[in-house]
Amino acid sequence: MPIQYDEVQQLFHLQTTRTSYAFQVTKWGLLAHTYWGKSVRSDYLHRNLELRARSTVSPRPDPTEPAFSPDTMPQEFPGYGAGDFRTPAYEVMLANGTSVLDLKYRSHRIVNGKPSLVGLPATYVESEAEAQTLEIELYDSLIGLSVFLTYSVYESYNVITRSARFVLNGSEPLNLQRVLSMSIDMPHSEFDFLHLSGAHLRERAIYRRSLTPGGHTVESRRGVSGHQQNPFIALLSKGTDEDHGEVYGFSLVYSGSFFVHAEVDQFFTTRIQMGVNPFDFSWLLEPGESFQTPEAVLVFSDQGLGGMSRIYHRLYRDRLCRGAYRDKERPILINNWEATYFDFDADKLEHIAKEGSKLGMELFVLDDGWFGKRNDDNTSLGDWVVDVSKLPDGLNDLAERIARHGMKLGLWFEPEMVSPDSDLYRKHPDWCLHVPGRRRTESRSQLVLDMSRNDVVDYVVESVCNVLESAAIAYVKWDLNRNLTEIGSQVLPKERQRETAHRYMLGVYQALERITAKFPDILFESCAGGGGRFDPGMLYYMPQTWASDNSDAVSRLQIQYGTSLIYPPVTMGANVSAVPNHQIGRTSPLQTRGYVAMSGSFGYQLDLTKLSADEKSAIGEQVAFYKEIRGIVQFGDFYRLLNPFESGEAAWMFVTVDRREAVVFYFQIQAAVAGPIKRLRLKGLDERNDYFVLSGEQIEKLDEGNLYGGDYLERVGYILPALKGDYQSLIFRLMAVDEKSDY
Repeated sequence: MPIQYDEVQQLFHLQTTRTSYAFQVTKWGLLAHTYWGKSVRSDYLHRNLELRARSTVSPRPDPTEPAFSPDTMPQEFPGYGAGDFRTPAYEVMLANGTSVLDLKYRSHRIVNGKPSLVGLPATYVESEAEAQTLEIELYDSLIGLSVFLTYSVYESYNVITRSARFVLNGSEPLNLQRVLSMSIDMPHSEFDFLHLSGAHLRERAIYRRSLTPGGHTVESRRGVSGHQQNPFIALLSKGTDEDHGEVYGFSLVYSGSFFVHAEVDQFFTTRIQMGVNPFDFSWLLEPGESFQTPEAVLVFSDQGLGGMSRIYHRLYRDRLCRGAYRDKERPILINNWEATYFDFDADKLEHIAKEGSKLGMELFVLDDGWFGKRNDDNTSLGDWVVDVSKLPDGLNDLAERIARHGMKLGLWFEPEMVSPDSDLYRKHPDWCLHVPGRRRTESRSQLVLDMSRNDVVDYVVESVCNVLESAAIAYVKWDLNRNLTEIGSQVLPKERQRETAHRYMLGVYQALERITAKFPDILFESCAGGGGRFDPGMLYYMPQTWASDNSDAVSRLQIQYGTSLIYPPVTMGANVSAVPNHQIGRTSPLQTRGYVAMSGSFGYQLDLTKLSADEKSAIGEQVAFYKEIRGIVQFGDFYRLLNPFESGEAAWMFVTVDRREAVVFYFQIQAAVAGPIKRLRLKGLDERNDYFVLSGEQIEKLDEGNLYGGDYLERVGYILPALKGDYQSLIFRLMAVDEKSDY
């Protein structure tokens, strides 16, 4: 069984196929963390809890046990105020103004399957056999507060999830001021701390540093997860690389302001915590009410960062993403944005779609500018009605025109925003986030709708659904182009104003749940100024995210490489755009732009009507080739080969689950002078198999001249041809030899 309980030792042992996670109930009622790592037998895990009298200044609440101090014992869900001076997992203010709690183990239950989290996205199961769940109740008898710690074990996925639920059954309300999803005390600090940080147009760069005494924090205070930080960190044993060493991954299924903290204490142990950001947060909990924290997804790998990534990829692709497109190949799209911006009519759009159809594309996406009086980005957000000056016969006419060319229609929305110059704002100026008497800060000439309000959520759902029902829409791009300021709500009392940001996120989730449930066959793609809300919470509702507004191929090498540490490539929206690139002005070859974009969910964002015959021919070949490899790229196992953060090269590959086919991408960012002959070592192959190594045009040339052993390709490597110039690239395919083949 994935979860075992030893009644004698009061020890819980959570097991996946490769991982053990253990903690036990102490005689003081606290939960002591004992082990997390590579699988071990249960027999001796209770011996791992070693209590010592290590400091004369650490409190000793039990005079009969001088070795026990909450300040030094490794804990599962620590509080503050009763002897532990490290960062707490929770903090409350009671009716009498104090904060001290005495949460102790009360009971537990083990159930098959995995319950959903009310109002929040989370990983899920499709049968009870896929997971097992442990629920621990901690209880403070003085105030009647229960905290339910939930652990779900995906045995075959090698994943453990955690969350917490606070339930008040006492007679007086309390104020939650910190409610994190998880906390773990690791036995030492000999780790590297890895996180993904960046900025708009430079998202999810990889940063790695040694832990030192004190705190190491990754967080967002923006109301969204943000371009600047991602709700993910990893602890790496020293010397860990892509393929070797121990990695502990922590990922939060949440899209709002988050908090991840690593604290190295006086004895060089490390406390890791993750959850909703306690900054500017509080939650009034009335008797009979409950508060649910988001889910944290924990992964251990003893096969380096690559091993960790493939665990997250499989889980998030199979048991986080939902909808008809979870297991379906994603269509190749053409987006009109960089082709027309706001200047278009139905004829111009149809002309672009017609050209895309000739080249084999499958989906035409109408971006911004189709609604209200939207001729620039200063107006009409919130007025989700068709601009008849551009589309006099409506979206249904456009969809029918597109369909005549064998393509489907997609549509851009930004439903969480409102323009001050809009009919919606003139009618409901109180519907935006604001604080009375303070200015309403605009960004991109827009304000943020107060999604903590039920009437606002209802309006968003109704207005979006009305549009989606008006025509055959196959794809929706859900955008958000600013962060939250003046976070206040007109409908909340003063004692609940600091709940607004979290309630906003709950409102967004509610709207997405209602809309995606009503239109399960539409492919939804998340966007937030590009990659500003690329997080597991959004993937639960929309199975792909626009990775960055920066579509420059060379920039995208780092963006997509960093993103792949946790998110599967199929979730990354990636387009070929025009050159010079509209964001940074770089010119790179069409082939390289194509190969970078082919490494995710593929499409184009340029004016097809202005391309030369040679460019159209090349794009047609790219589209046809991607259709051949699409299943491998979108649903195969992903292996990183060369790191663009460390050199002037990048390379990665995709391998089918049966390891019989693979696609390899190589990028030469900077040309080298008089360098060695380059050999690229591959990964993920069956070393016992022989493989044909073929470029796209060689697919029919199966002969001994391009036959290699899997062991040779992994240990010796494939000799790369010499490439001249910067920003060059190549792609090749591997096909296992059929035993009956005579070549």
